[in-house]
This record gives sequence, C-alpha cells and structure tokens, in this order.
Amino acid sequence: MRLTSALVALNLAFVQSTFAATQDQWRSRSIYQILTDRFARTDGSTTATCNTGDRVYCGGTWKGIESKLDYIQGMGFDAIWISPITKNIEGQTPYGYAFHGYWQQDLYQLNSHFGTEADLKSLSDALHSRGMYLMVDVVTNHFGYDGGPDNINWSMMNPFNQQAQYHYPYCQVDFSDYQDETQITQCWAGDQQVALPDLRTEDSDVRDGFNTWISQLVANYSIDGLRLDSALQVETSFWSGFSKAAGVYIVGEVFENDVGFVCGYQNYLDGVMNYGVYFAAINAFKSTSGDMSGLGDVLSSVKNACKDTGLLGSFSENHDNPRFAQLTGDWALAKNIIAFTILTDGIPIIYEGQEQHYDSLGGSGDPYNREAIWYSKYNTGAELYQEIAQLNSIRKHAVNDDSSYLTYDNWAIYSDTTTIAMRKGHMVTVLTNQGAQGANYTQSIPGGFDANSQVTDMLTCNSVQADANGNINVPMGLGLPRVYYPTARLAGSGMCGSTSSSSSSSSSRSKRLAPQSVRTMPRRRPNIHV
Repeated sequence: MRLTSALVALNLAFVQSTFAATQDQWRSRSIYQILTDRFARTDGSTTATCNTGDRVYCGGTWKGIESKLDYIQGMGFDAIWISPITKNIEGQTPYGYAFHGYWQQDLYQLNSHFGTEADLKSLSDALHSRGMYLMVDVVTNHFGYDGGPDNINWSMMNPFNQQAQYHYPYCQVDFSDYQDETQITQCWAGDQQVALPDLRTEDSDVRDGFNTWISQLVANYSIDGLRLDSALQVETSFWSGFSKAAGVYIVGEVFENDVGFVCGYQNYLDGVMNYGVYFAAINAFKSTSGDMSGLGDVLSSVKNACKDTGLLGSFSENHDNPRFAQLTGDWALAKNIIAFTILTDGIPIIYEGQEQHYDSLGGSGDPYNREAIWYSKYNTGAELYQEIAQLNSIRKHAVNDDSSYLTYDNWAIYSDTTTIAMRKGHMVTVLTNQGAQGANYTQSIPGGFDANSQVTDMLTCNSVQADANGNINVPMGLGLPRVYYPTARLAGSGMCGSTSSSSSSSSSRSKRLAPQSVRTMPRRRPNIHV
C-alpha cells in the first residue's frame, strides 16, 4: 500500500516530534565537542599512529565514540557534538584528506571512514538511553572538489549536480570585509587547488533540496541539535526554512570578533557560537597581564546585544582555534578559563582534549589542534578532567536549585587588572589571571548575598560569611578560581558535605547593565579550507 505524500509528511513530522529537543531543553545541557576521526577507534587502540601534520584519516569512528561514553559522561556532559557525517572528497589532496568532514560531495551517503548507518543509529540510541543528546555538524555553504574551480565535474555532487546551482564563476571570499554580505555569501572559501563551490542557497531548488535532506537526516538518526558550519557565509534569509525543516535547536558559527554583528544572527538562528566573548576571554586569561577589565566590558555588551544569551555556545577551544595550552602552559590560567566557559551564559562546550591539557605540539591551530585523544589513554584522573566534572556538577546544581538560573544574564559585578567576579543567579564566580605563581590575597566582592549569610566555595568547600551589606571577602591564592553559593541552598545537593534535601528555587529576575565600550583584539580566522 502506497502512502500519499501528505501522509508521509505527517508521519515524518510525528517521528521528529517524538525526539526533537526544544531550545529550553538545550539550555541546561553541557556539550563535549568531538572531531570524530581523532577521538576513539573501533579497535580501542590507544597507540595507533596519528601524525596531525599529515592531515590523514587516523581511524576514529562512531563505534569508537559509543565505546567511550562513560568517559564523556564522567565529566558531566549530557550532549556531544560530532563532525559532519556526509560523504566527503576521497583521497589525498594538496591539503590532505577530508578527515574533518567539511568537504562533502554527497548529502545522501555517510562518510564510510566513520562507520555505517547502523553504527550512527547505534550511537544515537546509546546516547538517548543515557539521557544524552546528539548534535551533528552540518555544512550548507559549500561542497568540495579536489581540483581548481575551472574544471569541476559537477556530476560528482549530490543532490546539487548542476553548475547553475553554484555561484559561478569563481571568486575568493575576503573575510576581512565580513560586513559585505554579497561577497561573503557568494564568493568561495576554497582556492585553485581545492575548490569549495559555493552553493546558490538563495535559489528555491537549492533551499528545497537542503530542507528535504535535513528533515530526513534528523528523523533517520534521531538528531537532537545541529551546529552550522560557516553560517556567516550563507545569506540570512536561508535559515528560517532550514530551521523549520530541521525542527531542532541550531547553533551557528559566525567567526568574527564583533559582538553586535555576531549577536545579530540570533534574529535568524536559535544560537550562535559566542565568538563575541571568546576573543575577550582568551585575551583576559592567556597571560598574567591579560585584559580582565576588557572581558567585563564585553560581558555587558553581549547580554545587551544578544537576543538570548542562554542559547549561545560558550567555548574556549575548538578545532579552528589554537589550543589554550598552546597559548600558555599555566595550569591555573587553564582552570580559570574553563570555569569561565562552563559558568558564564550559554550552553558550555568543551573541545575534546581540553580536559587532558592538550597543547598542539608541532604547531598552532589547524591541523595541530586536532590530535588523537587516544594518546591520553582517556585518563579520568587528569587534573582538568576532574575540574570539568566538578564545574559541570556545580552548574547542574544551580540549574536544579534556581528556576531563573538559565535565563539570568551573567554580569560582571567587579573587575580590576587581575580579577573578575561574575554574578549569575545565586552564584558568584571569582576568576583571576595571576597564574599558578600568584600571591595569596583577599579580594572584597560586592556579592549581593543575604546579610550576614554563609556562602561556600563549591570548588574547595571552604565557607566565608557575608557582611551586613551582603559583600564577601574572598581568599585568593595559587591563581585558582572560586565559585560561591549560599550554603543553605546546597542542602540536598550532596556537595560539600550536604545531605538533607531541598527543593527551593529562586524567582530572582535577570539583571542588566547599560552598554559599555567593547575592547577588541585582532580577529583570527580558521584555515579556510576546513
């Protein structure tokens, strides 16, 4: 019996609605970013050769990821983001193999290097059985071709196999002029050696093709969310139809150091990768002379410029940017920026290997920041692994305790040249860039706690008492972060010796500050080929 097209569409919509995660469900999540080829192999090897500079496939698979979900969940993550899953250019190119997944040629075939359809479905099922979400990276801006732009065999592309479906003739995109929408969205990110033909996403046939594909992909593999590669390079009118077809939370990559420009994309997408804050955070914590007050300025600007800071992607490392440990080997600074990443506004994202303090040995950024994680032997005793687990637990407690936490706008209540204190809900996070050699000192923080109440640092379980004005004197030392919460509200959390239960929650409203000046640093672009 053949179903009518209307019935098929209705059935597909029902299937999607049974698993699609809402924006509000994503708010409370914490994401572990996985570069599929470099995370875990099916054979479980922790010694298999993977020279990052060679840009070759190293054998990571979806089955490998599934076998290491205990490792991921042990850090407190309840979602993963994996590399694009579609079939890519095969073989060696002048820039290596397409192990990263961003040079797709066929939307309707999977990348066989990562596994089979059954493997991907098995990973999705395994995640959902643990209460975890699956986010998949997708590319809508371009396809890939091993060769120059003048001799492309368009028939190799599926479903867009006509030259007329691409912006042609070739022009190379100029990222320095990111506000020129025409050239950013119509010129190519590739070059004369590896072409990345830029799709005419303004045309109805291309839009319909992408919308059909994404609705089927989400349904077939029970995908809970999408990360959009190169969202900046697709005209904004494309996203409404695509988002509706996907029916899941979407976070887009808008790789620019411009708070207002990045935030503007929330008019078209659920969320964006928070590059507006990323650059300021790196600038604040990458050295003991970092610009801490500039970070406070940017925090104020972002929460006034962005439509919904709770849906931003908060990160301090990814596959396109240098490892933080490559910028500085100071472990205390690494702990501070991780605490900032997890406890500031938005959905925190930790990039694979950050928990092992990977430092891109051999070079800065792509491809050296794409190391094989199996060399760490998935050490759950690693110092940053333990800190991330603790911080995720702290964030989850705040989410469960305080109904306003996820929508409360984080703001800087104090900053100077070395210290910043942030308020989010009942939580006050105090961070420093003094580093591991930093002297002991006491910092007075206008915390806004209840008068004369006791508050506990959930990282050390040491408590201090607020004064009659709700301010606290914070003992700082060894350059380590502090995270204070009202001691009385830890009841039932199992944290810092608490055992009794509590179901109290706050109804406090978000606080907003007037816009302040934004201090910027030079933009850093990823390798345009990947």
